[in-house]
Amino acid sequence: MKKQHGKQTFTKGSDTMRLLANIYGKTRSLTSTFPIVKKISLLLFIFMLVVAFLPSAVLANDDPAEKESKNSTDKGEYKTKDEVIYGNMRANGQMKEMYVVNTFQVTKPGKIIDYGAYSSVRNLTNLLDIEKNGNKIQFQAEEEKEFYYQGNMPNKPLPWDISITYILDGKEIQTEELAGKSGALEIQISTSRNEDVDPKFFNNYLLQIAVTLDPTKFDNIQAPKGTKANAGQNKQVNFTVMPEQEEDFIISTDVSEFEMDPIEINAAPYSMSIESPDTSGVTGEMQELANAISDIHAGVGDLKTGVSELNKGAQGIRDGSTEYKNGINELNQSSGELVSGSASIKEALHTMNQTVQQSTSNIDLSSIQALPAHLREIANGLEESTKATDGLKQNYYQAKGQLDKAMHAIPSDAITEAQIKELKNSNADQEVIEQLVNTYLAANIAKETYNQVTGAFDGVTVALEQSSSATTEMAKNLRQMATEMEQTLKSMNQLDMMDQIQEGFATFNDEYETFHNGLVDYTDGVEELATSYQDLDAGIQELAKGTAGTSNGISDLYAGTKELREATSNLPGQIEQETEEMMEEYDNSDYKPISFISDKNEQVEVVQFVLQTESIEIPEQEEPEQTEEEKGIWERFLDLFR
Repeated sequence: MKKQHGKQTFTKGSDTMRLLANIYGKTRSLTSTFPIVKKISLLLFIFMLVVAFLPSAVLANDDPAEKESKNSTDKGEYKTKDEVIYGNMRANGQMKEMYVVNTFQVTKPGKIIDYGAYSSVRNLTNLLDIEKNGNKIQFQAEEEKEFYYQGNMPNKPLPWDISITYILDGKEIQTEELAGKSGALEIQISTSRNEDVDPKFFNNYLLQIAVTLDPTKFDNIQAPKGTKANAGQNKQVNFTVMPEQEEDFIISTDVSEFEMDPIEINAAPYSMSIESPDTSGVTGEMQELANAISDIHAGVGDLKTGVSELNKGAQGIRDGSTEYKNGINELNQSSGELVSGSASIKEALHTMNQTVQQSTSNIDLSSIQALPAHLREIANGLEESTKATDGLKQNYYQAKGQLDKAMHAIPSDAITEAQIKELKNSNADQEVIEQLVNTYLAANIAKETYNQVTGAFDGVTVALEQSSSATTEMAKNLRQMATEMEQTLKSMNQLDMMDQIQEGFATFNDEYETFHNGLVDYTDGVEELATSYQDLDAGIQELAKGTAGTSNGISDLYAGTKELREATSNLPGQIEQETEEMMEEYDNSDYKPISFISDKNEQVEVVQFVLQTESIEIPEQEEPEQTEEEKGIWERFLDLFR
């Protein structure tokens, strides 16, 4: 039985017999070339054969170096120990056999103790025996250099469960049936943690899987998670499994007469040398972003105050507009009665004027004397209308003043598209940013809309002023007419009165008709204002609803920007911390290797796994062998003399 380590081949059996066989081969070669030395070679070989069968104790006593080595009780020392675990696996990933090559960096010759549940051990450094007592291994290190020994062991569980499945034309196929097959092939490789093994290996080791495929047999190779490379004339697909990860890999290919080299699986501690990046530039920009977010939050605070004032003003103008609309409607409804009463007065004056002009004998002076009182009643009605208009005007001015103040409170500084884009590209909460931008745009639209309808508000102001001025002037004129009429009636005698009454009635009748026409125009204007104001009031109501919604939205936005400001206030520090945490994920410098074989082993520096599956080959047709009876050693010995 042979085991190869590096370029050395290790064979079980007697070292002396191996030496004799070697000499025998060389001697046979010499005798076949130089017949003269045949007898000398025979005598030399007989002598060595006799020596080989002498008791080993006799020979040992003649070798002082070996005697000193065997009797030495000094304890040896070593600096580090490495373990390389070799495993031969079946094609489906199941372990067949496992052995370990242990390497010691000896610093002091002597006896060294190691531990492992080995079924057998073999010295790979020299020809000295290795003691095995249960799980305790003891050997003699004679020099300050590397010492190797191999330990064969039962199939110890690996830190990973590895499964390899083959799917041919959509159906799973056993590996022993796969050789020579053709079709659409899928190779599925699955790795997961073995819960029965110390997790330090799974958490700190990197798995590398290499699948070698012959392009003459495999075509259209697809490996989504793998990296394809050329390996001589073959194609190699490499997969990597990071520490603490479980992975599933798939290779899809078209195969003709399936054969495949072993799949190689290596595992070693994960280590990547990465210099910490210079984050000063990024943190500086992030600090600017944090400052900008803080400024935005302050701006949103000002906007919140302004919008709150806007909302109060809008609610006030809404209430004032409702009162004004109701007053205008009432005034419009009473305008008909006012015009009707004025028309009656006009008709009565017209009739009285005709009567007076025709004759004064039948004039009822009491009705004439009562006329100033009627004029004052009309004047009183106009004054009540003026008071109502003044009340509406006062409410309107107050509400409009609050609305103007609120609109002017909205910040006029424009936020550029670049600033909005920069804000959206930040790590801030995108929902809060979207709400902030929408609210900012809505507030500006409300301000622009208000600026556009300011003319309509001015029209209302003019109408209110004209209405109040007109009714005041008419009431004043009516009272003046009533007063003058009373004074005229008192100062005139009966006869003069009649002449002046005729003249006065004619003038008064004409003036009153003019007044009546003006009153009709005024009431028509009130009706038109009442009708058109319905639309304006509806707009004001919508504005009030909009500002209320905007105010609520700004309040939510203010809370959001506050949260955003608090979350980004230490943004540079957070970036540095996250960078350090990310670097720690790639830094495995604090990992201290442990023995895979036994927790009693110390000073372990390197532990790695070298695994491979068996190859899948098309069986060769066996030709019948012509067996020749093997000659014994005495037969071969006698052949030397034949």
